[in-house]
Amino acid sequence: MKFKIKKVQPKPLKKTTLNRFLRKRMLIYALPNIFFNFIIAYASFNELGYTHFFAGTQCLARLTLPMAIFLPVVLTIDIIKRVTDAASQNAIEFAVDDQLNLKKLMTKLSILHGLITVSLILSSLLFAQYILSEFYKLDAAAMAFLVGILAGLLSVVFTYLPILQLKKYLYKPIMISPNESY
Repeated sequence: MKFKIKKVQPKPLKKTTLNRFLRKRMLIYALPNIFFNFIIAYASFNELGYTHFFAGTQCLARLTLPMAIFLPVVLTIDIIKRVTDAASQNAIEFAVDDQLNLKKLMTKLSILHGLITVSLILSSLLFAQYILSEFYKLDAAAMAFLVGILAGLLSVVFTYLPILQLKKYLYKPIMISPNESY
């Protein structure tokens, strides 16, 4: 007995512009990421008195580095997929080039975005620890707030950054009316 997997059709979208589509997606990504990353960071700091950059069980790097890897990867893949689905449904004013290898583009960009982001966050944490003392205690509530804001910033950046690369493969289709003659 062979099982056939049905290809799931994307939900029909209303006609809109690319900028409105991206603004809506950005809000959908940013607000929950800010809220949930703040709550997770706040709850993970058992002793709300202090935390460190790298030392101990409740360190700042333990929360920010996984977020810096996975958030750009997931958001890059998701936004490219959603924009190309919207373009194929003619919900936005652009169409995608037929010669585009979408999976290769998504894979390349998501890995690149994840590696660059985690290296920037890691170098920032190392620089901050170098500037401050190794035993400097950070306020846990302030660090939870900082993690939430960082998640929101990453959500905004990785909503728009993949589209800058995808715009190389987007074009506006030209409608030729039957009354025009050449």
